[in-house]
Amino acid sequence: MTEILFYHMQRQPLEKVLPNLVERSLERQWRAAIQAATEERLQALDDHLWTYSDDSFLPHGTDRDADAATQPVVLTLRDGNPNAASIRFLVEGADLPPDAGGYERICILFDGTDQDALLRAREQWREAKDGGHAVAYWQQDESGRWQKKA
Repeated sequence: MTEILFYHMQRQPLEKVLPNLVERSLERQWRAAIQAATEERLQALDDHLWTYSDDSFLPHGTDRDADAATQPVVLTLRDGNPNAASIRFLVEGADLPPDAGGYERICILFDGTDQDALLRAREQWREAKDGGHAVAYWQQDESGRWQKKA
């Protein structure tokens, strides 16, 4: 059964949260796929993962790269698992993949200050529960730490 985690971002933006979660995944020896909903977000994340820190970067590629299957992290707009990822990150309301059961974990990151994003996350929560997945909800506290709420 795939564990689906919902991350309700309130204190930090996606550009701060996502690299930390991906780093933790790589420490577990998991390959990761990051799915965006728009080409603009995909390109912004592609650029950001190379430069988000002065002393680090996340090695990655896109599913359009010839060597996507060998990348530890792959950015995509499509369904499918181009690098045999164990974890998939969904951003900007990207749909749960049809093969959701093929992952150890799926993380849905959404902006808690955006009403449309909140409504989309609620839809995805129902979809995940109806699909029989284990779900958990994490929200940032006043200091920006993650607290499990459900």
